[in-house]
Amino acid sequence: MEDSPLSRRRLLWGAAGAAGTALAAAGLPQLIQPVEKAKAALPSPVRKAPAAGPPATVRPDHSVDYAPAVWIEACEDNYTPSDRPESYPIEYVVIHLTTDIFPTMLRMFRDPAERVSAHYVVSANGTRIAQCVRERDVAWHAGSVWHNRRSIGIEHEGWVDQPVYNDGMYEASAMLTATICAKYDVPADRDHILGHVEVPLSTHEDPGPVWNWDKYMQLVETAHQRVRT
Repeated sequence: MEDSPLSRRRLLWGAAGAAGTALAAAGLPQLIQPVEKAKAALPSPVRKAPAAGPPATVRPDHSVDYAPAVWIEACEDNYTPSDRPESYPIEYVVIHLTTDIFPTMLRMFRDPAERVSAHYVVSANGTRIAQCVRERDVAWHAGSVWHNRRSIGIEHEGWVDQPVYNDGMYEASAMLTATICAKYDVPADRDHILGHVEVPLSTHEDPGPVWNWDKYMQLVETAHQRVRT
């Protein structure tokens, strides 16, 4: 009997946590670090309450959906619990810029008054990735309920008019996006990997004209081929 798409998807879920190590072994240069190095580069667990919002919830590494990420949970008032992809199919990845620094975005997602979140936040140099909402849940990032339900949102540290990101950020983000696409059978193309500005009725401009889509999509394509082999 042939494998169903759902069976393939579940196999990918189980393999996703080890994606970083396997891909490095497969010869993909510097897209992500080995898990031990990734952990060393990530920030220490938050132990005190931030200025705004409740304290961060830091869980063991096995609770993240993507192995190189550290879990810093968004406030439960800022996302919708769900059971995707059973409840809604995951069909898109939406690329954002934070318009603020990495720690400020994490505090914002923990502030119940903000009413906003994203699944992941990638630092400007790519050495830190925070997961704030589980992939099965619906983050409030796209400004469209329909697209929120069907997408994974990735924030990147930077500004539309003052990009501070470098090659490390593009590479780390591309590996994350490629892994998500492989896991949920999302085509790794520009019809399914969108900028926030491309979401219908969006009032945002990110990631902006300086974002190098050609470079990013080449990295995603290379990573995606490795993930699927």
